[in-house]
Amino acid sequence: MNLIELDLEHIWHPCSQMKDYEELPPIIIDHAKGMYLYDIHGKRYVDVVSSWWCNLLGHCNERINTAVKKQIDKLEHVIFANFSHVPAITLCDRLVQVLPAGLTKFSFTDNGSSAVEAAMKMSFQYHYQTGNRQKKKFMSLTNAYHGETVGALSVGGVDLYSEIFKPMLLDMIHVDGPDCYRCPYGKQRESCNAECFEAAEKCFAQYGHETCAFLVEPLVQGAAGMKIYPPIYLKKLRQACNQHNVHLIDDEIAMGFGRTGKMFACDYAEISPDIMCLSKGLTGGYLPMALVVTTQTMYDAFYADYGTHKAFMHSHTYSGNPLACSAAVEVLAIMQEEGILTKANQNAVYFTQLICEKLKDYKYVGDIRSIGLINAIELVEDKETKRSFDGKRRIGYQIYKKALDKGVVLRPIGDVLYFNPPLTISRTDMDFVVQVCADSIQEILG
Repeated sequence: MNLIELDLEHIWHPCSQMKDYEELPPIIIDHAKGMYLYDIHGKRYVDVVSSWWCNLLGHCNERINTAVKKQIDKLEHVIFANFSHVPAITLCDRLVQVLPAGLTKFSFTDNGSSAVEAAMKMSFQYHYQTGNRQKKKFMSLTNAYHGETVGALSVGGVDLYSEIFKPMLLDMIHVDGPDCYRCPYGKQRESCNAECFEAAEKCFAQYGHETCAFLVEPLVQGAAGMKIYPPIYLKKLRQACNQHNVHLIDDEIAMGFGRTGKMFACDYAEISPDIMCLSKGLTGGYLPMALVVTTQTMYDAFYADYGTHKAFMHSHTYSGNPLACSAAVEVLAIMQEEGILTKANQNAVYFTQLICEKLKDYKYVGDIRSIGLINAIELVEDKETKRSFDGKRRIGYQIYKKALDKGVVLRPIGDVLYFNPPLTISRTDMDFVVQVCADSIQEILG
């Protein structure tokens, strides 16, 4: 058997209908550098989706490589209960300097879904131990995505992932979320007052007394199709949470570490959550690790004598892994020392202008939305009515295949094409991927 045959013999790939692999077999990657992936035949692909949004500073970054190599000769892993190590301590100390005010306590997990689960348990236990045992529910936005474990899937709202599992999911409160492209209030994202927040106000009035926390993807609902909404929504959400003694859990797993143009998306709203979940770009896409970061107030509710049974009994075997921590420490150092965010924001203006010039007048491009280096292009059948294509046509998937032929990884969300590249993308690569995107759309839709 060759490598592709062996792959299909044994591997069940994520988020895939494996029957599709009969037509589009797996691409076996041999090595990578910077923006580029190279398959076993030497073909180059531009990784403009950052390998599911986690590759922050390019593949095989020499500084991160060196940091991980140095660490592996010192300590590969150690139990994190009653033990610690320099990379974990250094990481937390440096993160405190860039996180929103008040976030000072760190709990380590293995991945984003696990971080969300830990945050939910932490919120529930806090209320239980502070005299609010009636608080057992959670709120989130419709079309939210917070991960694939049962708790995280429950608080999500994308039927593609959760519909079949609904009989086994937790009972959640889903709030009609912002939809700025099809705004029912006829407002514009850039100038509105988040009138759509009235749906959340109604839910708080009805369920606030029994709600532990509101989980939110800040400013960008990724799996919903890169839906971007204004910071004023987060401001209002923070105020409502304060009013009803509900924790605000800020899921920055996808949008943290400069993806939106600021270090954290909630910085746009100048708010600080009660709990923040971090992963993906945290280690530059090198190793799986996630963090649940919270406040002294939250921490104090668990701090007691052993016999009171108030400790947060949540653990993962690889919590605080030294290799992952070393990568994360180096990511922070690179971002600061090399002015990554400043350069990325300068390039973001060019990138967005380029995409608009190429695509805004095309008859099937309904909306182009952007924040930081993230740009999303929503394709519709009718631009006037904003009517979507029939999902059975799989327009986005057909364009994805065309772009792969041309050497660009342009993995869509339905019929929403998007760019979410490493923050180090060059303007030359921007020119190339936008041209490939435009050509691929034209070849599929005419």
